[in-house]
Amino acid sequence: MKTAGGDPIAVTADGTDWSGVREDLRTHGTALVHGRLADWRPRDGEGPALRAVLGRDWSRYLDIAHTDIRERYAASRRLLKHAAAAALRAEATDLELAYGPTGRPYLRGCDQIDISLSHTDDLLLVGLTTRGLVGVDAERADRRIYSRGLDRHICTPAERLMLSELPEEGRNPSLVRLWTLKEAYSKAIGQGIQFRFTEFGFGPDGRPTQVHRPDGTVGAGDEWALRTLALASGGTGFVVSVAVYDAGLGRTLDTEITSMLDEEAAGAIQRALEAERADWSQILDD
Repeated sequence: MKTAGGDPIAVTADGTDWSGVREDLRTHGTALVHGRLADWRPRDGEGPALRAVLGRDWSRYLDIAHTDIRERYAASRRLLKHAAAAALRAEATDLELAYGPTGRPYLRGCDQIDISLSHTDDLLLVGLTTRGLVGVDAERADRRIYSRGLDRHICTPAERLMLSELPEEGRNPSLVRLWTLKEAYSKAIGQGIQFRFTEFGFGPDGRPTQVHRPDGTVGAGDEWALRTLALASGGTGFVVSVAVYDAGLGRTLDTEITSMLDEEAAGAIQRALEAERADWSQILDD
């Protein structure tokens, strides 16, 4: 039976034991990692250490005018890169984030692992998988999103009927769950907000979660593993959903970055990285 990973692993910017991430990837093919914005926020927002980790994202980071948004951007990328580096047994500064046409992040040259990122309030969440594709999303459990008429814009007819049959106090929690599932699924397929949420849905809580058509019939098979869980972080409760697509090609048990390259290619990359570091050192010394 396909799973969407084990329990989320809490990590800090300093002194984290990342072995649990690698173990979850070996066991489940998927790992979930979470941290706090307050912990992963950079201490020196313009220092060389942050610049080295952000790499090509550095200029994008500097272009963000709002301080809080800029710090959130840096913190989320720091966690994402360090989590991926732990899985690949690499250095975070050696990994390069790239983005697809819809803004979906991926690791350039490391297609043995897929990544997804979500952040809200003080929570940072990262999903990693060796199975195929992953999408994650998180929302505060107490976020009020259910209101008259709003469900028409984010729910299928079958979901609206399901919500209407619930006791009033159960409608908002159920809609938060559906919202995070839709976000996670759309991230996994690389569509983000471009995919209308009224075009696909999910069944009620307490049953195996499957992708449904608007009329409530099952629209996808067991190639998808979907899961929603409760997560507490910093005294706040969150709803977290993860969607994993299994490409059917088997999963990579050895995710080390050096295992994916022959010796000659690895040597060439290492020399290029060392030259780039030397260039940066010269620039920072001038």
